[in-house]
Amino acid sequence: MTGVIVVGVDGSETARKAAESARDLALALGTTLHVITAFDGDHTVVFGTGSDQLAVSTEDNAEKVARSVAVDLSTGELKVAYFAVRGTPAQALLKQAEKYGARMIVVGNKRMQGIGRVLGSIASSVAHNAPCDVYIAKTDI
Repeated sequence: MTGVIVVGVDGSETARKAAESARDLALALGTTLHVITAFDGDHTVVFGTGSDQLAVSTEDNAEKVARSVAVDLSTGELKVAYFAVRGTPAQALLKQAEKYGARMIVVGNKRMQGIGRVLGSIASSVAHNAPCDVYIAKTDI
């Protein structure tokens, strides 16, 4: 099967549940899983003095989150790639799906009830703008 499955993570338990659903779908469909974390801006903080300096950016932090989840989800049967993608979470998911010709985007149902439903959510924004199928995983249990 062609196309990848894209899922976004941010270190939360609900995002983790969506990623696990995405893993199961990727395994069942025999496709690659892309785990992404969105980052906004390009903030860099430098630690240390002189030649002993370490620069840490928001992109670096986002990549660490995505890598950690990707490593946890990897199995011998599944190819998992991870990315830090600039933009809001919805923009990052859509950008990744368009860039790689995704077959599906997996999102959680967080903030799809109550006032979040009126104001919008990542899932709602993705569902209305996706270039591919969108699977909304039940993550609020």
